Amino acid sequence: MILAASQAEHSGPIRQVGRMRVESYASRDGMAAASAVAVAAAMRQLLAQQPTVRMIFAAAPSQAEMLAALADAEGIDWRRVTAFHMDEYVGLPAKAPERFATWLDRTLFDKVPFAAVHRIVPEPDPEKTVSDYAAALAAAPIDLVCLGIGVNGHIAFNDPPVADFDDPQDVKIVMLDDICRQQQVDDKCFARFEDVPATAVTLTIPRLLRAGRLFCVVPGASKRDAVREALYGPVTTACPASILRQTDCTLYLDAESDPDARTH
Repeated sequence: MILAASQAEHSGPIRQVGRMRVESYASRDGMAAASAVAVAAAMRQLLAQQPTVRMIFAAAPSQAEMLAALADAEGIDWRRVTAFHMDEYVGLPAKAPERFATWLDRTLFDKVPFAAVHRIVPEPDPEKTVSDYAAALAAAPIDLVCLGIGVNGHIAFNDPPVADFDDPQDVKIVMLDDICRQQQVDDKCFARFEDVPATAVTLTIPRLLRAGRLFCVVPGASKRDAVREALYGPVTTACPASILRQTDCTLYLDAESDPDARTH
């Protein structure tokens, strides 16, 4: 059961690393509850000031509890919210359950009445998809992004070999590195490494960072090393998430993912 945010116990001090605020919670449920409360509050504030809100969502098991709590949040007029997502595999069948759009449909998009949902559909022409999706994103400012961090430090599918902090594109086709593909197996999204597509469409790092605010939710021990590098290593594409220290981002951790969490 997800805790109410007021019941969530911090496992370490709230701290600032560069421009990024870091909040750490004793449990994954506490982290999910607190992050959902913060995202919902930001949405309500924006909806009180402007006619619509445009958001980008990550699709990953790490986001499931937060998105479930967000879907249950009260006082959000979802009919004024437009949704995008940040990446999608190339080459999966249209109805494949592993597709990120399908996962988001199950987890969020079908649960609340969005004004519009823009799904990345690479078929039949991934290059046209890239162009069309970039145009849809550019039609108006992006207000909020809900994202995670991969075990190799990626944000969206910007793995270290392809990440570019000065990328001239907003959306592109990328090759996935082996660590990223193995994570999909370890997360039980695919049965075998060879089942994970080798290419994907992703939003680029500059496109994500141009949003008004970012909320980054990162639970689990498998992410601890990547979080440590993101917080304390050099700002480099060797850990793409390190760039989050230079933007208006709040990072939500649990005791397993936080390299500074109290262990007693």
